[in-house]
Amino acid sequence: MSKRCRIPKDSILKRIQGYFRLLCASSSEYYYVQDFKANLMMLSPNMIADFGLPAEVVTDIEAVWVPVIHPDDVEGFLKELHKNYTPEDNVHDAFYRVRDIKGNYIWVHCYGVVSFDSRTGEPELFAGVIKQMEQKIQADANTGLLGKYRFEKAVKEALVRIDGEYGQGIIMIMGLDNFKIINESYNRRYGNIMLKLAAEAIEKVLPEGVRLYKLDGDEFGLVMPGLDEDSAKNLYEDIQKAFCHPHMVEGRTLFCTISAGVVAYPQGGKDYLVLHKHCEAALDQAKREGKNKNVIFSKEQYNRWLRSVNMREMLHDSIENNYEGFSLFYQPQVNARTQRLIGAEALLRWRSPNGRMVSPMEFVRILEETKMIILVGRWIFETAVKQCKAWQEKWPGMRISINLSYEQIKEKGFEDFAIDCLKKYDLPPYLIVLELTETAIVSDWNNVNAQFQRFRDLGMSIAMDDFGTGYSSLAYMKHLACDIVKIDRAFVINIVEPDNEFDRQLVKSTIELCHSVNITCCIEGVEAEKEYLLLRDFCHADSIQGYYFGRPEPPEEFEKKFFVEPGNPYTSF
Repeated sequence: MSKRCRIPKDSILKRIQGYFRLLCASSSEYYYVQDFKANLMMLSPNMIADFGLPAEVVTDIEAVWVPVIHPDDVEGFLKELHKNYTPEDNVHDAFYRVRDIKGNYIWVHCYGVVSFDSRTGEPELFAGVIKQMEQKIQADANTGLLGKYRFEKAVKEALVRIDGEYGQGIIMIMGLDNFKIINESYNRRYGNIMLKLAAEAIEKVLPEGVRLYKLDGDEFGLVMPGLDEDSAKNLYEDIQKAFCHPHMVEGRTLFCTISAGVVAYPQGGKDYLVLHKHCEAALDQAKREGKNKNVIFSKEQYNRWLRSVNMREMLHDSIENNYEGFSLFYQPQVNARTQRLIGAEALLRWRSPNGRMVSPMEFVRILEETKMIILVGRWIFETAVKQCKAWQEKWPGMRISINLSYEQIKEKGFEDFAIDCLKKYDLPPYLIVLELTETAIVSDWNNVNAQFQRFRDLGMSIAMDDFGTGYSSLAYMKHLACDIVKIDRAFVINIVEPDNEFDRQLVKSTIELCHSVNITCCIEGVEAEKEYLLLRDFCHADSIQGYYFGRPEPPEEFEKKFFVEPGNPYTSF
């Protein structure tokens, strides 16, 4: 066993001992320095304490250190330690496990460098550092901010002071909106630049004494003892304003907004994990409600968020169980002039495991956010194609409209899947209409248009859904490769009112414009005879879809209500 010993006056360790101790006192990592001539090694105090080593200065480091190294790692350690160091190869670099004073083995990274005597060329000094590989990262190298573990520590310290200096406080977690687009459109380097710019923008408006922390991904955190919810609202507004202007970086425009979730303590929780969960839930809600906003935690809001999380799990289980609970309902589309059935739109429905029919407004959004819509979208397409094929015997030429998610368009394999599916059921492509909500294509016009044109080349028709409710509708109609425009019910609701000449003329002009470029128009949401007659006779709509002619029905009910005897050219409307 190595003995405790004094450092000789002529040892290089004696000359650097003061600096060594100062270095050790300023860091949580483990340091060591070896004098080859005196055969002595000096160890940092925390290394002695954490691994039960005998003294600051020891002889025969192998006798001291090898017993705490995991038996399986000893051979590799010794091989690296005893290699023939030269001025050209003077680095010791090893990974192994060591047993701490509690008896637990931890992985460490041991990195050292050997220096040589300039006169003799012999090894003189061996200095290095040992780092725990599981040691928590305390700061973010990109932004220079303290990291999530220091944020956690700050929150815990603030909670301790609840009964002392401050009786309450605020935690705020912020996330950059659409940050992923910057990484995908450019690259991660620009993403890192945006994070750094965001950190600088936030810090400029923070009150004195408030520290900003960099959390995971694109998130930042604040701990503000003594502040209330109104103060948090005002601070968020200042931060929001700081993100109003784009940044020019190397000829590229970087711009994003920021959302925030806020929780007050101790009202929102007295434990870090609870507060963090509530704050993240509030931030998630802010993102869901349109982004670029601040949501303050409440029990009601949290319960809605929790319900959404539970619904995600149930939807995932439904998909895993061969799409159990999913079904397609079909709403009739009729020729505006003849009222003859010409097609139907396939609409997704879902019954949760507890037997409740869930509104598509709830679950479709979750499918899209989680990308589960890619799998469900394939199921929708195949189910609708299969149904369309079956109905050709009863109603030849009847087409099915299928809603297409933006995520499906981005999926490279969907086009091949669609082609294979049509071949599998021997269905002509012209019997399928693909619908995409117009507001979904604003951010990626070129890609969407190129993909749509490929579908058109295959023989399928393209419909722009919800026309008039998004942005730049006329501009998209000009450029988008589509065959049908579906005008939203928003223009139909009061179209027959005497004082609503604007909507009547708007719908009529839109239809005329579509006809001038060989695009047909389907009017959605028609619920009354007066609406139908005006859209037919005054606006000259091509087709109608709405409750006036029929609600969405499961396939069996659709057949009973909307199919008629063979040879009769009209439906039962």
